[in-house]
Amino acid sequence: MECKKDREQDMENVKISAALLKSTTGEFDLESILFLKLRGLGICDLGCIGSCLNLERLDLSVNSITCLTSLASLKLLTVLNVSGNRITNLEPISFCENLQTLNAAGNLISSFESLHCLTNLKKLESIRFKDCMCNFSNPVCKITSYRCTILEMFPNIKVIDGERVAGRGSDLYQLCKDLDESLKGIYKNGPGVESPACKPWVEEGFWEIKRSNNAIIEEAYKQFNDVLHECRLLNNRASHLITQTERTLSNKNQTKLYVV
Repeated sequence: MECKKDREQDMENVKISAALLKSTTGEFDLESILFLKLRGLGICDLGCIGSCLNLERLDLSVNSITCLTSLASLKLLTVLNVSGNRITNLEPISFCENLQTLNAAGNLISSFESLHCLTNLKKLESIRFKDCMCNFSNPVCKITSYRCTILEMFPNIKVIDGERVAGRGSDLYQLCKDLDESLKGIYKNGPGVESPACKPWVEEGFWEIKRSNNAIIEEAYKQFNDVLHECRLLNNRASHLITQTERTLSNKNQTKLYVV
């Protein structure tokens, strides 16, 4: 029993070491590591991760990390995921001058002052402090002026919390959002006019993608497939609602015929 408790405690207090990095990536030289995924390993100390000077993509999500100081030396880092940790200070990330995407949802960031350090990152395009799909958030997200303040702090940002707010696709995103709200209203208040039969936008298999041996491309494929999976779930839900609406309309029409 004691051995089991000791193993569980070790899993909750992992420190990143050169041995861990080499065994995870298969690289013999830490500076050769370009992509690193250390999700859900119980990491509490980033250790020697700062020695991976050429690291471009880093996933440290769902761990027990409180301090990001070791990341300050990662000048080439473009994508960072530190969601699901215990972080209160993002200051070290401000030195990652090439950072483009940051996911810090599910941490302990409580004020806008804690985010000011990120405004110096000129290449930052996408930031996330809350993620409804994973039920991740930060105390700062509960502030009433959260969204407006974030938009003011990061006027050049393109994506906030997964929502495209600027650049190519933002108009389409807003249109889809407005349409979704309209459909919710129609379904809530009762069926309206009969909807035409829905047809796929593209042929079957159009979105299928070929696999690659490149780790970075593999991760991109995985994330794209996750988005496609969410789209399929939404499509199934929409089809279900349309079917219910059609049945309701059909029943109403039959009732009118009997009344006549």
